[in-house]
Amino acid sequence: MQKKGIDLTVLNQLIGEYKDNKGALIPLLQKAQEHYGYLPELVMSEVAKALNMSSADVYGVATFYKQFRFNPMGKYVIKVCHGTACHVAGVNILDTMFDQVLKIKAGETTEDGLFTILSVACLGCCSLAPVIMINDETYGHLNTDKLVKIIDSYRAKEGK
Repeated sequence: MQKKGIDLTVLNQLIGEYKDNKGALIPLLQKAQEHYGYLPELVMSEVAKALNMSSADVYGVATFYKQFRFNPMGKYVIKVCHGTACHVAGVNILDTMFDQVLKIKAGETTEDGLFTILSVACLGCCSLAPVIMINDETYGHLNTDKLVKIIDSYRAKEGK
């Protein structure tokens, strides 16, 4: 079944699995996000109906936890480390470069849906500072030139 361009078939199956379980809201939202990549408003509304909750209550729970997203993520998720070592090594310069090269800031996705930037507290790669991860690939000892080359290589993969 589709509503507003969103296929609810998988969501309805998930609701069937979780509907009668006490404390089902968070696991249901997690599974829905895993499937859709984020939590569309329609999905949260359908979850609320199925669990006999208000949409406001579902939204309140979802916004309380940082794990939940309300906008689609880019194909390439860039995690920018802002831990102490990266801060000292100049991660702020990389943030400026992302703003100039991709025209987005942390928490945003490029218009073409290719990149999303996330600011993270620590990636655990302090010896590589400043460091980023793009999906599962780690890039360290970065400067602005290296960063531009990395971004260009991902654009080239996509023919852009």
